[in-house]
Amino acid sequence: MISLKAKCGLTVLQWALGIVILIQAILFVLPGAAHSFSATHMSGLVRMLLGIGEIFGCILLLIPRTAIRGAWLLLAVFVFAILLHLLQGMYGIGNLVIYAAAAFAIATGKG
Repeated sequence: MISLKAKCGLTVLQWALGIVILIQAILFVLPGAAHSFSATHMSGLVRMLLGIGEIFGCILLLIPRTAIRGAWLLLAVFVFAILLHLLQGMYGIGNLVIYAAAAFAIATGKG
């Protein structure tokens, strides 16, 4: 059985991850953000799919009844983003790894 402190910690992590990623994902899909991601040679379709996946995952994560599904969806999006970065030779993936670890902790800890 999960302790009260651990449950409280996971809830704080859930809300922090959900809000931070939701804001970043909205900025990521806005048309004005396209120029800053052109250096990655990422097509607009891939960028939109990742961004919409993050937004949908965050919405699910912030709803208590669907938080676990949202965490798993976010983990899948983050792993996909990590793979895309690595395939393009971009090794600055530290933030994505931390986000993926947080999503994994929420998905497994809340279940």
